Formats: sequence, structure tokens, C-alpha cells
Amino acid sequence: MRQFRFGVQASSPTQTGLEWQEIARKAESLGFSTLFVPDHLDDGQFSPIVAMTAAAMATRTLRVGSLVFDNDYRHPVLLAREMATLDLISEGRLEVGMGAGWRRSDYEQSGIHYDPPGVRISRLSEAVEIMVSLWREGTATLEGQHYSVNGAVGLPKPYAPQGPPLIIGGGGRKILDLAARYAQIVGINPSLSAGVIGTEVARTVGPENFLERVAWVKESAGNRFEEIELQCLTLVAQARDNGYSWLSEVAPAFGVTADQAMASPIVLVGTVSEIIETLELRRQQFGFSYWVIHQQEMEAFAPVVAALNGK
Repeated sequence: MRQFRFGVQASSPTQTGLEWQEIARKAESLGFSTLFVPDHLDDGQFSPIVAMTAAAMATRTLRVGSLVFDNDYRHPVLLAREMATLDLISEGRLEVGMGAGWRRSDYEQSGIHYDPPGVRISRLSEAVEIMVSLWREGTATLEGQHYSVNGAVGLPKPYAPQGPPLIIGGGGRKILDLAARYAQIVGINPSLSAGVIGTEVARTVGPENFLERVAWVKESAGNRFEEIELQCLTLVAQARDNGYSWLSEVAPAFGVTADQAMASPIVLVGTVSEIIETLELRRQQFGFSYWVIHQQEMEAFAPVVAALNGK
């Protein structure tokens, strides 16, 4: 059974570089493993590559990562080079999250064509193949449906010979099959195939849905499943008294009852001791050892991290 570790997803836009550096140092001091940056165009967050670099330079042990890069925004040869550089200058403190893109509004704002999920996932598969080849082999050649790369050079080399750990996550079979083949860290998520977060997502967040997704990864990964770290990005992680009462008020807005919300792996609500017990049970049930919460929750959640980190 893998040891627990915890990440923070940047979710509150900062106004200055000094504020961002302080967030990184705070996450490090509270014992979080990783500070993640999302990749959306309309949420006010800093651009991920620059923000990740600044956070790495402001800290000593904190890992930094993307959760996740939208593959359609950057060519894989260029992104592989940027990530190898960041991995090198951070001395191996990088995790690279890659996704096929899902938020329709990002595409509409930027004028990028929003292809069907199968096309976006196929394009991501080729991109990941190119990036991994550049990191591990030092070169990449691929004549695919989406990319044509001929002898691209993988310099600079990343910090470790195998390159930075790759994160791929999702809620559908195709993306999780891809994750099972390539990723060192697999995120088990709700289905976001609609391109927006609405009440229909609630139908995909039950424990039975997550067990099915873990089973897909296990089947597709085969013998390498034991090498995979399973990650869960929470929707809410509230360490508080009277958690059930609070959830009874907010859950109906998402189209679920408080009981349904409490049973979902992406919801952690209760006292510190209750959340600790829940996490231990969910690691047994689903295999999730790598939990990611949101930035505004990290101080209240710190006692949970202190109790479970590395155990």
C-alpha cells in the first residue's frame, strides 16, 4: 500500500509575485508535497509554466506541477523542452500533468477548435509519446494523425534519465487507458465530457463510478499497475465541525443529497479525525494515496497532512 502524500491546487488568483511565492512557501511549511497550477484561460490564475518556475525557485523541497496542461495549447516538442528545463533547474521537483482539454469556454474564447473527445485524446496520446521519447531517448520521430515530428532533439535533458513523473487523469475509459499506458500518476476524476461542470457531473461521482474507473486502469495497466500512484483531486475538503449539516445546505446545489456527497471520494468533510479515518478507508477501497485539495483549504487541512503524511 502506497504512503499518503498531499498536494495543493492553486485556486485563488494572486495579485503579485510576492504573494505567489508566499503561497508556495506556506504549502511547503505545512507539509504538502506539491503545489499544482491549473491551465485555464478564464480563471485569473497565473500562466502555469512561469508560476511553477517561480514556486520552485522560492522553495527548497516543494514539488511543482501542472494539473493539468491542456495539450491543445502547446506543441509537445516545445512543451517537452520547457518541462525538461524546469525539471533540471528545480533538481527533479517537477510533475507534469497532461490532459486532452475539456472546458469548452477556453476553446471558444481562444478560437481553438473544440474537437470531439476521441480526437482530443488521440492527439494527446501522440503528444505524450513525443514528449516521453524526447525525455528518455533524447530524440523523437513520429508521423501521426496529428503531429509530424522528424528527429526532434530532446535538449536540455531532464534531471532524471526517465524524465519527470507524468500525470494523466480523467473520468472516461479512453483517457484512463492512455493514462494506464504512460503515466506514473493516474488521476481518477469525474466525467467532464459535457465541457462544463453542471449537475450532470453529480451522476458520475459515486463510489461505484470511481471503483469502475480504477478497474479500467488496473486492466489496461496490467503488470505495471503496482508502479502507478493513484491520485484524487477533491471537489471540497472541509475540516470542520458539523460537517454533515454544512453539506446538507450546499449539496442540493450540485444535484445530490448530503449522504450522496459524503459517499463520494471527491468530498472530504468532517472533523480532522473523521477525515483521517475517511482517507484511510478510501485508500483501502480505491487505492488513492495522493490527495489534492484547494489552496483556500490548505491551512485548515494541515492537521490531516501532519497526521498522515508518509504513512
